[in-house]
Amino acid sequence: MTEERIKVEETQDEQKISTGAKVVDILMKHNAVIILIVLVVISSIISDAFLTQMNIFNLTRHLVPLTFAALGMLMVILTGGIDLSVGSNTALGGMICGMFIVNYGMTSHGGLAFAIAAALAVGFIAGSMTGFFVVGLKMAPFVATLATMTIARGAAFMTTFGQPLRLPLDEPATEALAYFGARSEPIFGIPWPVVLAIVVILIFVFITRNTVFGRLVIASGSNETAVRLAGIQVSRYKFFAYAISGMLCAAAGVITTARVIVAAPSIATGLELDAIAACVIGGASLSGGKGTVLNTVIGVMVLGLITNVMSLMGVGIYTQQIARGVIIVLAVFVQHITSSREKTSII
Repeated sequence: MTEERIKVEETQDEQKISTGAKVVDILMKHNAVIILIVLVVISSIISDAFLTQMNIFNLTRHLVPLTFAALGMLMVILTGGIDLSVGSNTALGGMICGMFIVNYGMTSHGGLAFAIAAALAVGFIAGSMTGFFVVGLKMAPFVATLATMTIARGAAFMTTFGQPLRLPLDEPATEALAYFGARSEPIFGIPWPVVLAIVVILIFVFITRNTVFGRLVIASGSNETAVRLAGIQVSRYKFFAYAISGMLCAAAGVITTARVIVAAPSIATGLELDAIAACVIGGASLSGGKGTVLNTVIGVMVLGLITNVMSLMGVGIYTQQIARGVIIVLAVFVQHITSSREKTSII
């Protein structure tokens, strides 16, 4: 009886350990969601106005440019690269749009459409230039995007000799842009930039999950050698990942211009760091091949809520930067532990 009881107790202990390990794995795998929930709870406790429709929509409206930049960064990170030029490409996109409206008289609705198309095209070209550096010239992504970051920022300042452009009031193009940046759709009251962001997020969810392009982008970062031996041109997918990143950042610049009705070459400084942080907090691996669109969006929301919570608490901007850095380190640490556990379980 004693031996049987010991065996039963040992079995129960093993089950408890197994259950505990599963719980830990779940918590580590979904740490970004847990952090987001905790921040929402803390924010709602600190401020009664946090969960109001107005505050939530204002917060999400503010995070739209970062969402676009983070999605572009995710595409690059999935290939095993990095893009330090997203902030500069954002500024350049906003300046190109503003320059066509102000300097070239594109003040009609048709002119606005042309200005936006020009901004997106320039962003795509800037991203393509980076892709050429990485794929064609075999430059390290860090060095290539550092060069593009400098070139794009310089080009943004050169467009107007460093002066911001205030869009002319009472012109159809400015009115339409301001309406998009400040107003909301009439049914649910969701800001138009947020509506656009939701559409873009859904598009990229579909691309990464249901298209050959998305799967091969992920595969090229996960096991580039195997993909190349399968006869697939990895360089093509890497190139377009950088080009897409540049175009998304240009779109972020246009959205920022729509919000303030001023195109400034100094905007989005440091945006690349926030975009990388959002991807990392969302669980993307900087070595490539791992990361999802929805988790990256959660990472964006976590960064936004960190700033929101600390602002409600009266915490200074420098302390906020320290806290964000600590959270990034913790996210990378948890990601490392999760990867180690996955490798151990496979073995």
